[in-house]
Amino acid sequence: MRSPEAESPVNPLPPVIVALFVIVVGIEAAFSLGAAGIVGGPQAVGWRLAAVQKYAFSAEVFDWMIQTRQWPAEHLIRFVTYPFVHGSLTHAIFAGVMLLALGKIVAEVLGPVRTLVVFVLSAIGGALAYGVFVDTRAPLLGAFPPIYGLIGVFTYILWLRLGQMGAHQARAFSLIGMLLGIQLVFGLMSTLMGGMTPSFDWVADIGGFVTGFALGIVLIPGGWARIVSRLRNRG
Repeated sequence: MRSPEAESPVNPLPPVIVALFVIVVGIEAAFSLGAAGIVGGPQAVGWRLAAVQKYAFSAEVFDWMIQTRQWPAEHLIRFVTYPFVHGSLTHAIFAGVMLLALGKIVAEVLGPVRTLVVFVLSAIGGALAYGVFVDTRAPLLGAFPPIYGLIGVFTYILWLRLGQMGAHQARAFSLIGMLLGIQLVFGLMSTLMGGMTPSFDWVADIGGFVTGFALGIVLIPGGWARIVSRLRNRG
């Protein structure tokens, strides 16, 4: 038995989430410091643009790969590298905060390996949704699609718990509904007020969410059995 004095007052973050956060923040710190001329010399000003061109996901490149049936590694890697390249410091900070919050909840349920699987596969799912459903030259970048994958797992966890409590399970989807609503409103305001081209990143976010929710059914112990049992009871 551990004494109360030995208990940490702060519940530590899972190492896998800390590692992902450090990568996101570390890369963004290098870009921001380079742009400010603090590190890297004059060429550092172009680090972010070079990373976007090389590591962001491109719907155009994805279409080219499908049409030519060529799958070079330098382009396939974009499916898993784009979450670590952000458009600005603010973009990266918001992503990092959400990664810590959602990642902690999911990792405590799934464990580190399965949480990393959710992150990677949700990034791929988000990129596929963007490549299939969006016709744009704008690259996809930032960690939000895999973060929405974590939200998908969290939603499934909440859906299960509400079912066990006998509560209305549709409430589990209130978080994703609120987040997408806020994102769409801010995107519309930015377009109308700033004359910016509409962003379709929300398509990738939905793709990440759906992937994460589906993975939750498979990866959470007993999750698939609960779904099958519910379907049989309805039948």
